[in-house]
Amino acid sequence: MGYNSDHNYTTMQAIKSKDSIVYFQNEGYTALNTYLQKAQHSKIFVLVDTNTHEHCLAPFLGKIEGDYDIEVIEIEAGEINKNIDTCSGVWNALSELGADRKSLLINVGGGVVTDLGGFVACTFKRGINYINVPTSLLAMVDASVGGKTGVDLGNLKNMVGVISESEMVLVDTEYLETLPGNQMRSGLAEMLKHGLIKDAEYWKQLSNLAAHTQDALLGLIHASVVIKNEIVLVDPTEQNIRKFLNFGHTLGHAIESYFLTNDNKPELLHGEAIAVGMILEAYLSKDLLGLSEEELAEIKKVFLATFPKIEILEEDYQEIIKLMIFDKKNTNGNINFVLLNKIGEAKIDCIVPDALILESFAYYLA
Repeated sequence: MGYNSDHNYTTMQAIKSKDSIVYFQNEGYTALNTYLQKAQHSKIFVLVDTNTHEHCLAPFLGKIEGDYDIEVIEIEAGEINKNIDTCSGVWNALSELGADRKSLLINVGGGVVTDLGGFVACTFKRGINYINVPTSLLAMVDASVGGKTGVDLGNLKNMVGVISESEMVLVDTEYLETLPGNQMRSGLAEMLKHGLIKDAEYWKQLSNLAAHTQDALLGLIHASVVIKNEIVLVDPTEQNIRKFLNFGHTLGHAIESYFLTNDNKPELLHGEAIAVGMILEAYLSKDLLGLSEEELAEIKKVFLATFPKIEILEEDYQEIIKLMIFDKKNTNGNINFVLLNKIGEAKIDCIVPDALILESFAYYLA
């Protein structure tokens, strides 16, 4: 496919997934207002976290035309709050505020809000409609397509959830202006992953992100959503090629979980952990699938140019490896990796010996 940096990206074509549509910029608000007028929901709820309540809620509500009964529900920000306890709080709030099966939940926030809000909507009264308005780069390129909703179980990522798409997704890059640099980098990691697994030209464009203007970012986001959507349309329930999207996540999720619940470690953003995972799993790819030394070095260089190296001690290795047992891709007791034949081409269900995983840590830290 490839991304053409010469395109004019002021308007972007909506992307149709299986049961939802991703709209971009002002077209999204036009679609939203048309939908709200026709759907005639009994009540509208807007889920935000403490950050998006402050920075994004007022601009979003300002785009809604018409007189609706709207209630705002706020949760605490951060991955640490992406759990069943928070869901219970939102379910109770919905119940107390009179939500019924014809109510609508609009999730305005990053991946925690969209994942958790989607799960809450899918389970409240056995399912109410929901809409996602992702406000972080990560949520725009990752949570916008595929209908994965859910929460963490203790330190185990996304262990409880359902696959069910929203009515629509609104991608508005103006929300990114409120985002700190580390959150932008976190989203960039997933975009780079899309290039690594599916589109070498897109990877090269993103690798030289400094050469792009802010205006071009919308085009890069659009291209990322297209790549993910093409994969999800073929395999919506992750039986086969949708697993490609888990490149870097087998080790990355384990690292993220380990750091999240270890008081001696800094909390890592999802993209920061996945960036480490992609370097590690690229090393595994070199040994097991013949990814070239040149491409491995290129992958490591690109990620380390954007993401500071994380300190992982030798005593951490086995604890991280133990956490991989809980990865959702595993079957029959095997830890299944997604690895790269080359940049732009992935392979699923690869079995990796522990000794090689230990080598990959040494390669990352060297």
